[in-house]
Amino acid sequence: MTPLPIRIRPEDERDRPAIHDLTRRAFAPMAFAAGDEQDLIDALRRLGALSLSLVAELEGRVVGHLALSPVTHESGAEGWFGLGPISAEPALQRQGVGGALIAEAKSWLAARGAAGCILTGDPGYYPRHGFLPAPEHAPEAEPAEFFMVLPLAGDIPPGRFRFHPAFGA
Repeated sequence: MTPLPIRIRPEDERDRPAIHDLTRRAFAPMAFAAGDEQDLIDALRRLGALSLSLVAELEGRVVGHLALSPVTHESGAEGWFGLGPISAEPALQRQGVGGALIAEAKSWLAARGAAGCILTGDPGYYPRHGFLPAPEHAPEAEPAEFFMVLPLAGDIPPGRFRFHPAFGA
C-alpha cells in the first residue's frame, strides 16, 4: 500500500469546524463511542487543556485529527499525557492517517521529555504503535480491557491514571 501524501501540522483556528465534523463522523459508527468526542475536543480547547492538536491534511482538506491532553496519576507522577480522541476520515481509515498522527505525537512527546502517554482504545490497533495493555492502571470509569500505556521515560508508576476532568463532563 502506498502511503497517502498527507501533511501533519498543528491545528489552526480555521480547522476547528472541520475537526468537529470529522470527529463526529469518524466516531458515529463505533459501538464503544460515546457520541460526544467532538464536544470533548472543544471542551479541552476551551479549558486550555488541549496540549497538542494535530491535523492530517490531504489536498488541503482535514482528513485526520489527534488530541493530546494532560493527565494525572494517583502517585503524583508528572509528565503524562492522554491521547485521544483521534480520528480519520471514514473513507481513509486503515490507510495510515492515524499512524502518521500518532508518530508525530510521539515525536512531540519525546521532544518535551514526557514520561509517557495513555489511552483507551482498540487493543488490536494501538500495540503496533508501542502501547501496552495496562488494565491495572486504568482510571476507575474506563473499561480496563481497552486501557493502554506508552512509557517513554522510565517505568509506569504503580497506581491509576486519571484523564483530564473534561473527559467526565
